[in-house]
Amino acid sequence: MLARFSYALLWLCALPFVLLRLAWRARRQPAYLKHLGERFGHYAGRAPLPVIWVHAVSVGETRAAEPLVRALLARWPDHMVLLTHMTPTGRETSESLFGGEPRVMRCYLPYDLGWPCRRFLAHFRPRVGIVMETELWPTLLASCRARGVPVLLANARLSERSARRYARWPTLTRMTVGALAAVGAQTEADARRLGELGASGVAVTGNIKFDISPPDALITLGASFRERFGRRPVLLAASTREGEETLILDAFRAQAPDDALLALVPRHPQRFDEVARLVEARGFKLQRRSDETAVAADTRVWLGDSMGEMFAYYAAADVALIGGSWLPFGGQNLIEACAVGTPVVLGPHTFNFAQVAELAIAAGAARRAADVDQGMRIAVALVKDAAARRAAGEAGRSFAAAHRGATARSMQMVERLVRG
Repeated sequence: MLARFSYALLWLCALPFVLLRLAWRARRQPAYLKHLGERFGHYAGRAPLPVIWVHAVSVGETRAAEPLVRALLARWPDHMVLLTHMTPTGRETSESLFGGEPRVMRCYLPYDLGWPCRRFLAHFRPRVGIVMETELWPTLLASCRARGVPVLLANARLSERSARRYARWPTLTRMTVGALAAVGAQTEADARRLGELGASGVAVTGNIKFDISPPDALITLGASFRERFGRRPVLLAASTREGEETLILDAFRAQAPDDALLALVPRHPQRFDEVARLVEARGFKLQRRSDETAVAADTRVWLGDSMGEMFAYYAAADVALIGGSWLPFGGQNLIEACAVGTPVVLGPHTFNFAQVAELAIAAGAARRAADVDQGMRIAVALVKDAAARRAAGEAGRSFAAAHRGATARSMQMVERLVRG
């Protein structure tokens, strides 16, 4: 009780600063100020059918949830799926994936305070909750437990770094993970760490991201991108984070062939214009994906300023350098690149995808570099060696195919929770 009271008091004290941060982020993304009432548990429409609730905080989790959401819709045709998010980009991704599905609702998850959480549960009355990956909110989970809503932590991952942070608050952490009805972990290491923190009902289900199939429309779009590029080598810097673009641009200038094109896709859409200015300030001729024009022969950088098209970017590239791994952000998902047969080059920082990264390297689908300069050398060497590039691409496809099945195993856990 003391831990829960202290946590609630901290949240109340922090709330003004949380709202200020929301307003600050709205300077770049005005959508942060839309649907503000939902963050306090105020919702407009009620679901006309029983609800299965899936929480996917932002873009990556929402994309990862896609196979599971589609499986839920197929298994329970008399239910609705409520997708909750914390960011506008997560909500927009949900709209792009499921906008044509009338049985999918979307809203923001409320802040982790008692009365908003109770309002959320009373309004939607979910039969079961599914939280994707690592979103553990103590008050929300305690409210679910008190109301008899079983919650599955699905596709769960927990790095050593995150486990150490949680371990600093042992009472609160044990109370939080103890409120989960079950956990489907991505790997044995994730399962062990979650179990050590106090989670029960932990099973290894694998990574649902392996079950995401490249949509035909995006593969076709990737082919159209390639036509715009012409017959020139294309290096993709995918899902880059702040500070990485400068390193990548400098390495590209120093090492890439003069006819090579760098397709640069920042992770966050609010940074598109910032990255465009950075590219132009360094003297590169720039074009944008949103221009919808053929890429000129003297254009060196093509900015991927769109959302939801990562499969197309991978399909259009010869080699992909995975963002988030060149500075200590923990890396980004490399499975999509493998699934379409694009060789992958990783930096040293992949702690958020540690096992996937090591397995991809062992399979021959990915290469590891110590820094951006070495990563660019590896990428350029692959561009010049068609046989090695084909072999890495085929290894990636085989690697992605071999690890499918996590959705079915997660669905078995959901079935048990629904049956009670």
